[in-house]
Amino acid sequence: MVIKTEQEWREELSPLEYQVLRQNGTERAFTGEYTDTEEVGMYSCRACGHDLFASTQKYHSGCGWPAFWSELENAKIKKVLDSSHGMTRVEVRCSNCDSHLGHIFNDGPAPTGVRYCINSVCLRFKSATQDKLVE
Repeated sequence: MVIKTEQEWREELSPLEYQVLRQNGTERAFTGEYTDTEEVGMYSCRACGHDLFASTQKYHSGCGWPAFWSELENAKIKKVLDSSHGMTRVEVRCSNCDSHLGHIFNDGPAPTGVRYCINSVCLRFKSATQDKLVE
């Protein structure tokens, strides 16, 4: 588990990363780096590097943010009731550093029927090609 002070997070993250990851913000729809990414690889938490999603779990939902129908089994993403902004939703947080990632909705495709709606700024992508180059 990664534990840092808010000052340490401020020093490590860009202003937008800090606003979204640490203050439960969101990036504007259709502006994120990974919204339309189709490359094969792994998505991890931008704050701590914990692996969260495989590209095989990603799909185009049309919502304006990267969408995933499932998480990696070892991601163990935390789900928290969020009643902010006059809505009741389920917030998703990194289990390793407790950073805000986005929300989960029950309008996704089979086989799970869920949509993890995740801010691109909360993710870091490592392509399968990069993995092969490192080995």
